[in-house]
Amino acid sequence: MERKTPLYDCHVELGGKIVPFAGYLLPVQYATGVIAEHMAVRKQAGLFDVSHMGEILLSGPAAFDNVQMLLTNDLSDMEDGQVKYSPMCNDNGGVVDDLIVYRIHSDCYMMVVNAANHDKDAKWISSHLFGDVKFEDLSDTIGQIALQGPQSEAILEKLCAKEDIPPKYYTFTKNVDVAGCTCILSRTGYTGEEGFELYCSAEDTVKLWNSLLEAGKENGLIPCGLGARDTLRLEAGMPLYGHEMNDEITPKQTGLGMFVKMDKADFIGKKAMEEMGTPSIKRCGLKITGRGIARENCPVYIGEKLIGHTTSGTHCPFLGGAYAMAIVEKEPAPLGTEVEVEIRGKRVTAEVVKMQFYKR
Repeated sequence: MERKTPLYDCHVELGGKIVPFAGYLLPVQYATGVIAEHMAVRKQAGLFDVSHMGEILLSGPAAFDNVQMLLTNDLSDMEDGQVKYSPMCNDNGGVVDDLIVYRIHSDCYMMVVNAANHDKDAKWISSHLFGDVKFEDLSDTIGQIALQGPQSEAILEKLCAKEDIPPKYYTFTKNVDVAGCTCILSRTGYTGEEGFELYCSAEDTVKLWNSLLEAGKENGLIPCGLGARDTLRLEAGMPLYGHEMNDEITPKQTGLGMFVKMDKADFIGKKAMEEMGTPSIKRCGLKITGRGIARENCPVYIGEKLIGHTTSGTHCPFLGGAYAMAIVEKEPAPLGTEVEVEIRGKRVTAEVVKMQFYKR
C-alpha cells in the first residue's frame, strides 16, 4: 500500500493528479500541466514535494571512515556546510544508488537517498558499517521541499534572513528559521536551475509549503509535479537511478567517472572497477532529428549495427525538441555522429550531442 507524504492533502486541495511513485502517492502534475510547470521553473519558480526521499544519518568517531568507504567520491576535503554528490557501489562496481551527502560536522554526515531505493540503501549501509558509528534513519521524521527557478532566492528572502541563505552551489546552512520553521537550507536541486532544497520536521512541512507558495505568488511560483521534475532533469542531462544507472552498470560506464576517485585508499567497488579497466560503453546525449519521441529502451543503430539503447527520453519544453540519453558502445559514437533510434518499430534519425542539453 502506497504511503502519503505530509503534503498529500495539500496536493489534493490544489488539484494535483495523484499517482503512485516509489511507494508514495504524489502529484504527477497539477491543472497547469507539465509544460507550464516546466517553463515556470526555467523562467520564474516551481515548488516540489520531495518528502518521499530518504535521509540517513551517520554519526560518531568512525562516521567519516564509513561514508568514505561507502561512497566513490572523496569526502576528505569537505568542510562543515558542504554537500557532495556521489554514487554508492556494490562489490562488483554496480551502482546501489546515487545520493548527496551533507557534512553536518566532522563526525556527522547526512545521506539523502532515492525513495525507490530507501529500504535497499538502509539495509546496504547498515550492513557495511564498522567501528564507532551510529546509524539513524530519519526519513519518516523529515519533510523535504524543493524550491527551484531563477526567482527562488528572491522568494526565500521574504521568509528568512538573507545572511542565512547559503552563498554557493552545493552548500547549506542549518537551523535556519524559514517562515517560523527550523530548516536545513541547501543550495541544491535536480532541475538544472538555480534553486534550493529545504529540510524541516514532518510536522512543519505543510506550514513551510503554504508559506513558500504565498510568498512566491508575485514571483510566478507554482506547485509542480513529478512530470516536470523528470522533464527538467532530463533537459539538464541529469541521470536517474533505474534508467541511466543500476546495480549492473558502473559509474564510469554511465558518465559519472568524475565522481569516482580511484586515488582514494579504498571504497566498495574500487577493486572491481580497477579490474574492468577502461569502459567500452558510455552514456551519451541524443537530439532526435526525425519525427518521434524516444523513451527508455529504444534500440540505437549506426547503419545496421546495434550500438546500444536509450535510457530516458522526452520532449524538452524549453528547448522545443525531443532529446534522449543512451548507453552505447564507446568507439563508434563521437559527438556529431548520426544514428537511428527505433521508436515503436520505426527507425528515426538522431544526432549524438553534448550533455547537458540545457545549461542555465
